[in-house]
Amino acid sequence: MKKIFLVLFTIFVTLTATAQRGLKIAYIDMEYILDKVPDYAEAKNQLEQKAQKWKQEIEVKRNEINKLKESLKAEKALLTKELIEEREEEIAFQEKELLDYQLKRFGPTGDLISQKSVLVKPIQDQVFTIIQDLAEARNYDFVFDRSSDLTMLFAAKRHDISDRVVALLTRAAKQSQLSSKELKRLEEKDAQEDLESDPAYQERQKKLEDRKTERQRAIDERKAAQEAKRKEYQERREQLLKEREAKRNGGKTPDTEDKGNVDSTDDPASTDEEETPQPKSNAAQNTEKQDAAQAAREAREKVLEERKRAAEERRAKIIADREAAKKAREEEKNKNSTPTPTTDTETTDEE
Repeated sequence: MKKIFLVLFTIFVTLTATAQRGLKIAYIDMEYILDKVPDYAEAKNQLEQKAQKWKQEIEVKRNEINKLKESLKAEKALLTKELIEEREEEIAFQEKELLDYQLKRFGPTGDLISQKSVLVKPIQDQVFTIIQDLAEARNYDFVFDRSSDLTMLFAAKRHDISDRVVALLTRAAKQSQLSSKELKRLEEKDAQEDLESDPAYQERQKKLEDRKTERQRAIDERKAAQEAKRKEYQERREQLLKEREAKRNGGKTPDTEDKGNVDSTDDPASTDEEETPQPKSNAAQNTEKQDAAQAAREAREKVLEERKRAAEERRAKIIADREAAKKAREEEKNKNSTPTPTTDTETTDEE
């Protein structure tokens, strides 16, 4: 009771001191940890074999005492009072020896408890050292032992650090066999795990994940909107192409033409009704406007193309004229620079 009161009082004091930054609690299961340690499991197996042997010895001794009691009971009528007392004293002595042997092997200070304590103590010391290091690295305020006398009515699994302690114990046992590179890798892994156990780090990671999820959702919505617009544009384009094709075919689709041919053949009066202009709907008017705009764009593009072609032709003609003029100037220049030869006839006339 005093132990529980002391623990509760310590919790209260620590809660008051850490109210500003929040309380961090963890727990271990010492029995679970010990079962996971290979050396302890092997030694425990050997100790259990010894205990089994001691139990067998106790059972043999108890059977011998029971046989002595049965023999005394069967022969009691034939024995004298002195022999009966002697045998009863022998039985009592052997019973006392059996009780002493039981206490020696299985008593509170017996061989089983003492050897188990010797076996567990080194591992417990390592566990306590590891827990102190983890508590300092992860800022734990309390670390409880679930297998102790302190009753824990509920303990969330996320606060259980038993597996972490087992991993550190195993690493410490194999540390002499690891290379420096492997030890460095394990230390980096430990540092990362300590960082991940920090609530502030976990909160930052959660915000990053939420932000990433929100960004991906926005991208998906934008892609879906673009796909819907593209599909709508494709459908509208196909509809315009169909209407334009129908207009080129005389303002009727093939179905309408077939229907008109059938109606005109069956009912001559329907011809007059078809020739009567019907008021156009807004959709038809919009389609005509779009067709007109498209035709105007095509006409402008055609005019621009013709202008471009004419400009290129003019440019080519100008370049050709310049080349011809340049060539004529060079020929004229060459002709003027060449001396004119004199003939014998001209010399005679001068004389």
